[in-house]
Amino acid sequence: MSTYDDQSAVTVLGLGPMGRALAGAFVDAGLRTTVWNRTPGRERELVERGASAAGSAEEAVAASPLTVVCVVNYDASDAILREDAVTAALKGRTVVNLSADTPDRARDTADWAAAHGIRYLDGAIMTATPDIGTPEGVFILSGPKELYDRHQPTLSALGGTHTHLGEDIGRAAAYDIALLDIFWTAMAGYAHALAVARAEGITARELAPFAQGIGAIQGPLFAEFAADVDNGTYSGEINPITSAASTMAHIVHTAESHGIDTSLMRVTEGLARRVIAEGHGTDSFMRVTELLGRTAH
Repeated sequence: MSTYDDQSAVTVLGLGPMGRALAGAFVDAGLRTTVWNRTPGRERELVERGASAAGSAEEAVAASPLTVVCVVNYDASDAILREDAVTAALKGRTVVNLSADTPDRARDTADWAAAHGIRYLDGAIMTATPDIGTPEGVFILSGPKELYDRHQPTLSALGGTHTHLGEDIGRAAAYDIALLDIFWTAMAGYAHALAVARAEGITARELAPFAQGIGAIQGPLFAEFAADVDNGTYSGEINPITSAASTMAHIVHTAESHGIDTSLMRVTEGLARRVIAEGHGTDSFMRVTELLGRTAH
């Protein structure tokens, strides 16, 4: 069986914490795994477990029909993949790029790959490093369905759930950006909340259990509010935006009384006040989605 047809072989480029976790899962699944990292030394533990270390990126991609890339962003992946020797070695093979970047960068990379005879899937990892190789892993991918189906047996070694989001190569990155938006905006809110709590003599550990309760409330609301956004209903029956704006003003007042920066909450309150000024005071806070989206049309 030729190297190209050997679905038991995979290459991993990039051996940061996530890249090492991916490679380790492939090794543990019994796949012939070749690894490479621009900075040498990170491959030692993987080699001890059974991986093969390549001396160059060109050698690494030539070893397998499938190359999985996991580096910090597409500037980093481009610096590897678009080297002439690596590009030539990839011809006729498949790249799955699990690096984080934007939808337009994913589409640009797909165009580059097509121009050089390289098959390409774009994806994102929506889980923490310890979950790789376990049922808790979450992977999203986009691109040609036939290509996804061909390599799914190999990718399934990473564990968890794998979802093909469609043929549009930028769709996985778009999901990734939207979901990271939720995560980092929420983390910024949590950091601000801890600063306010500390100023009022409440430790982070004391607040944490109640903060987890707030997080638990949000999950079901996400689904309910998604229907509001898609249907354009924005029902404020549970909590009208006038009430939300009032609580935001309380947060701003308390934080500023302690000299804590309130720029994030002032922006949020400002959006709510604009919705109210436009005559939607009885709607839910999610009416802000329409306000934010106007420049997109």
